Amino acid sequence: MLPRTIIMGWSLIDELTRDFVMSNRYNCLNCPGYCCSYPLIALEKRDVERLGKHHGMSFEEAKVAFTEEAHGRKYAMRRKKDPHYGKICQFFDTVKRCCTIYTARPKVCRAYPNTQRCGYYEFLQFERRAQEDPEFVALTDHR
Repeated sequence: MLPRTIIMGWSLIDELTRDFVMSNRYNCLNCPGYCCSYPLIALEKRDVERLGKHHGMSFEEAKVAFTEEAHGRKYAMRRKKDPHYGKICQFFDTVKRCCTIYTARPKVCRAYPNTQRCGYYEFLQFERRAQEDPEFVALTDHR
């Protein structure tokens, strides 16, 4: 139940509570990693530095190991094969279907989906109900 002050009127605390409640319209833990399969996961220099620190590597070592130039970007996340989407972020565990570098994840991943809703998650939930299969994966091919 929402706090009484939310019903009566808004305060800063109430807005933070409301934002938290509203942000729970999707659950990344119930998704097979669609956003991690995008053809481009754009990185900034700071992301590469963070990945290097996380893996005990210098910036140059991390740049070589984890990035490539692609889609007009100097730093793009390298990808690997995935049974559902064709290719996916190299740091995505394709068995457990989760991020292996969550605490060091890039800025774009921290911000995604940039709204209170995730269109793919809503589509996935719809398809799972329609297929009567709680583990159904709506496929795309991001090779």
